Amino acid sequence: MPSQEPLDDAVLRLCEQLGYSFADKRLLLDALTHRSFKNERPDVALADNERLEFLGDAVVGLVVASLVYVQFPDADEGELTRRRADLVSEKGLFETAEAIGIGDAMRLGKGEEKSGGRSKSRLLASALEACVGAIYRDGGVDAAFAAARRIFEPRLHTSAPGHRDAKSRAQEWAQAHLGGTPSYRLLGTEGPDHERKFTVALELHEEEVATGAGRSKIEAEQAAAQTALDKWALPSDPIT
Repeated sequence: MPSQEPLDDAVLRLCEQLGYSFADKRLLLDALTHRSFKNERPDVALADNERLEFLGDAVVGLVVASLVYVQFPDADEGELTRRRADLVSEKGLFETAEAIGIGDAMRLGKGEEKSGGRSKSRLLASALEACVGAIYRDGGVDAAFAAARRIFEPRLHTSAPGHRDAKSRAQEWAQAHLGGTPSYRLLGTEGPDHERKFTVALELHEEEVATGAGRSKIEAEQAAAQTALDKWALPSDPIT
């Protein structure tokens, strides 16, 4: 049987963001465990997060559907579907996971760690759903729904349904008119963990085009992309 270990600071901060205290902390650790860590450290990892992800996916889908239904009473079925899809897509889940610090709390194998696993959208999205699944197992449906509402409700009004983000538009324009695909380079971070500021550069043909800053890397990349679009004199994408 793997030994019980204390929760580190990153995991404790995540618990604060989730607004939930686990009775069985092993469930939380399982939710944060990528299979690469379980394979390398069976002495401390009893399971990876794939089964909990399956459970959390169902909970998140229902909570988000309920949230958009209540928050947008004039929206038709098509708009509700697009809003839900924006939030529960891999990109939407990743942005939410990054905002609450899941990347820092994950348990990864050495290879996954070296390859940048803490910022991979698929890994963070999966861990977020697994955390909700773990809360469901530990505290029941009401606790899981409350945690999911806490982390998703602030994001309900952050984007228009079906809205193409700045990075997508910058990529489309650069490929069509400038003969290349933008890349993003992290210039630096500053501030304490709970108020981290990231600065990112958008580069094209190995030259810096624009920079942007934000509370997460993806937010900073979006800001850099929007600055590039402004520099290229492209209009903002209309709300659909």
